[in-house]
This record gives sequence, structure tokens and C-alpha cells, in this order.
Amino acid sequence: MQELKVPSVGESIVEVEIGAWLKGEGEAFAPDEPLVELITDKATLELPAPFAGTLKKILKRTGETARVGEAIALLEAAAQAEAKAPEAPAVPAGEPLAMPAAERLLQEAGLSPAEVAGTGLGGRILKEDVLRHLEARAPQVPAPAPAPAPAPAPTPLPASQPPADRPWRVSEAVPMTPLRRRIAERLLQARQTTAMLTTFNEADMSAVMALRRELGEAFQKKHGVKLGFMSFFVKAVVQALKEIPELNAEIRDNAIVYHRYYDIGVAVGGGEGLVVPVLRDADRLSFAEIERQIADFAERARTKKLKPEELMGGTFTITNGGIYGSLNSTPLLNPPQVGILGMHAIQERPVAREGQVVVRPMMYLALSYDHRIVDGREAVTFLRRVKELIENPVRLLLEV
Repeated sequence: MQELKVPSVGESIVEVEIGAWLKGEGEAFAPDEPLVELITDKATLELPAPFAGTLKKILKRTGETARVGEAIALLEAAAQAEAKAPEAPAVPAGEPLAMPAAERLLQEAGLSPAEVAGTGLGGRILKEDVLRHLEARAPQVPAPAPAPAPAPAPTPLPASQPPADRPWRVSEAVPMTPLRRRIAERLLQARQTTAMLTTFNEADMSAVMALRRELGEAFQKKHGVKLGFMSFFVKAVVQALKEIPELNAEIRDNAIVYHRYYDIGVAVGGGEGLVVPVLRDADRLSFAEIERQIADFAERARTKKLKPEELMGGTFTITNGGIYGSLNSTPLLNPPQVGILGMHAIQERPVAREGQVVVRPMMYLALSYDHRIVDGREAVTFLRRVKELIENPVRLLLEV
């Protein structure tokens, strides 16, 4: 019998909540088959089986918490189960054989196999035989003195009783998931521990949209993924970070740490909230590689298959509220990062071009930054550089 333990799921995470068990007690499983969902403060993850075998006993039920390294279930490897079948363990002469589950119950109850009548093959004692024996002898055991009745626990659902004449006015209290609690904590942390300011600009998306119309079909045919907007913004952000390194840094103790690599976090919807998987070494990725990784992140966020290490780190973040229809917003920093770019919905608006009023597809951009490291000049220069690169995407290819 082997213990299924909570693995390390990321730095600073010491506790998880047990989600849905995907296998029940007694069910067989294959190697790497998901056994249970683990809800962390960053995402919901599936814990795979380390080998083929059977789920013998669940130690932690759905909704309970468990610390990293704590056992949450007992597993029996397939090889162990097969080996046990032809072999009979050594038992005293004349004493009936107890099956593993029954033997465990006998030990817990302080009984010997000779005290229980077995109904299994060859007189083997089954788990059900032990349970029947315990039920039969229960009346003979003196009942313990009744403990004082605990005070009734308050019922949180519904939170308040509706008026009799308006029964539809019901409130319901639902506990926050660890992910929502962590999001709340980090939002407060960003407000309380950073000197956050936001600067705004807008980008004309005409050139990028024209490129997507002209090359999108060929791009998808060659690379097997759509050419989206995000790859343009990742490329633009990386180029701007190279020119304004203050936004690719963090405060560590009394020092400013400038990162000479570019790990870009991209916020994607994960069902219970946004999660931010990281594009490692984004400066070394092609447009197709960026689009493939983002599509993969989005799919695995929906199916709860993101790995903890994919959510860790990051030197800068991009979030796109435009997919939900947001026209403008102030994105919150993801500490210890000191910069986050907010993209928004594309909307046709009248703008002045060479003395003429024309209608163009425009997107508002928002850069939130930590004023302890980044001055207004650097922030405005960074955002203007992103705007220039998006409005003339050929520069992304030539890095000019």
C-alpha cells in the first residue's frame, strides 16, 4: 500500500483544498490518469496517478484541506494486487484467512480472525463479515456517557430569512474558493505594498488587422494556429522592455533587480477567475510559437490541467479585458512585478489623420506601474513605444 501525497505545487503554497475525486474507492486507474482535483490559491490542478493500480482508501474528502506532503489517499499498485491473488499470507494453524480490508478492520477493533465467521471463498473473512460481527456485538458494549450537546452551528445558507410577504428576497452565503481568496489577497497586496499609478494611450489597430486579413489564412495553414492579436503585443512588449528595463525589474530588499530575460505572463480565463501562465523567454519565441503556447494555456486552464510551475515567476504581465468587452480599465499589478499592460476592446472611433476626420479601429491601452522603480517618463515612453510598434508592425520584424 502506498500513500498518495500532496505534491509541491509552487513556492509559497503550503496548503490545498481537495476538489472532486475523479476515482472512487475500489476503482482501478492507469498511470498518469487524473485521480483528484487540487484547488490552490492560483489554479485548480489535477493530480495524476503515479502508477497503475487501485484507489483503496480516500483519506481526505472533497472540501477538506491538506498540507503539502500530507497523505490524502492510499493506493495499491497493480503488481501488488496481482501478486496477492495467488498467495495466501502465513496465518496460525486453524485460523481463517482474512482479506486485506477485513484484516485492517480486525486490527482496528482488536479482534482475531478466529472470532469472526467468514463467508468468502474457502471461509475467507471479508470486510462485510467484520462489519456484521461488530454490529452484532454493539449492544453488548456499554454505551459511553453522553457528551454535552454542542451548541447548534449557525446555518449560513440562506444568510437571511426573507420576509413572509416577499419570499423571493433570499440571500445565499457561498464560501470563497482558495483561488478567489488568493486573488482577493493579491489585489489588496498590490494596493498596499506598491506605489501604483496608471498611464493611458490608444493604438490604431488598422495595420495589425490588415496583416491578419492578408496573412491569417496562410499562417493558420502553415502553423496550425490562428494569428491573434496577443502575439503582436507580446513582441511589442518585449521590444519596449529591452528599451525601458525599469519595467522588467522588481524590488528585492533594498535592491532593484533588473531581469535580463523576458518571461511574459498572459492572463487567461480559468473558470474560477483569471490565471496567469508564463511565456518563458518570450524574446526567443516566434509569432507561431507564442500563439501555440497561448492557445495551449487557454485550453488547459479550462480543463484544469495547467502545471503549477507554469504559473510561477514572470517579469511582466499582459491582460486583455477586451475579450469581455471592456473599453478601458486600470489593471492591477502582479507583485513583485512592477508593470502590467492592459489591452481593451477594439472600437471604431473618429480620429484625426492629416487634417481629416476618419474612422479607425482603436484600442485603449493602460499601463499600471510601480512608481517606486518606474518614473512617469519611463512609463509614458514604454507605452508610446508599444503603440508605435502595434501601429507599424513591420518594426516588430525588423526590431526598429
